[in-house]
Amino acid sequence: MNNTTTVKNRPQNKTRDMVYISFFAIVIAIGSWISIPTMIPFTLQTFAVFITVGILGGKRGAAAVSLYILLGVVGIPVFAGFKGGIGVLLGNTGGYILGFLLTVLVMWGIEKLFGKKTVTLLFSMILGLIVCYAFGTAWFITVYMRTSGNIGVMTVLSWCVIPFILPDLVKIALAILVSKRVSRYTKIEN
Repeated sequence: MNNTTTVKNRPQNKTRDMVYISFFAIVIAIGSWISIPTMIPFTLQTFAVFITVGILGGKRGAAAVSLYILLGVVGIPVFAGFKGGIGVLLGNTGGYILGFLLTVLVMWGIEKLFGKKTVTLLFSMILGLIVCYAFGTAWFITVYMRTSGNIGVMTVLSWCVIPFILPDLVKIALAILVSKRVSRYTKIEN
């Protein structure tokens, strides 16, 4: 009898997972639209990525971020400034968008090893952010040098990383609070 219940619930669980993944891909898109335009726009994307993994866990979080990126690649305007298309990813800032996937993978790996305690979540978010910064900055330098000429690492860091550190740390703190609160009221199993 118990096996029958488990088998019957599988399609329902997959459907529920698809809804969660789609919903959080939209949350990330909305986070990208809330922006202050600069060389690298100030957005709520990182906040949305962090709450996605904080609430859904690594596996579903990776699927949501992948879906978000895929939606942008096919031209749906989910990126900052209501932009979409492969050109955004191939541009200077595309590495930071792809870096969100690396962030999620880092967070998922840490979650697998150490669980979802608050301290672990904080550590995984900070480490994931560092990976996103590193990948995005390397991408920015590579693309910029191909299209505009030489640029120094410190210049890129002053444009793309340093102004974002404090806001991103605040986003991490808020994401932990939101994730923990929402997780109390949802029954999302990892």
